[in-house]
Amino acid sequence: MNVAVETSEGVYTINAETQAVIDFVPGAELSEPAAPKVELPLLVAAAAEGPTVLALLDRRPPLAVSHDAGSSWREAGGGLPPGRAVAIAEGDPDRMLYAGEHRVYVSQDGGRFWRALEPELPGGPIVRLGWF
Repeated sequence: MNVAVETSEGVYTINAETQAVIDFVPGAELSEPAAPKVELPLLVAAAAEGPTVLALLDRRPPLAVSHDAGSSWREAGGGLPPGRAVAIAEGDPDRMLYAGEHRVYVSQDGGRFWRALEPELPGGPIVRLGWF
């Protein structure tokens, strides 16, 4: 197996077994590898007690829920609009909040089912929410 190494002077080819330089091409450059597609959460809420974690994603469905501190995840909120904020109730990790742009949604069962709270809030988009 060979290894290609780019330096400021050019590209070296090295045999990984023998560690010998096989070739050198002055001024050559290696092509950029394609960037991997990574879907990182926009926002994460974690239960104050216990292993529940709720992640807001920039895709559909917009949520991922873990009940084992992130070891495994399941998608949630398939019918929800794009999200802006999430929260988990202190002392009750099954109670979760999710904010669309102008409406709040509640889950009482760990993110399996969501219902919209009646008021559609006027003004700017929701930026933060929480239980109290």
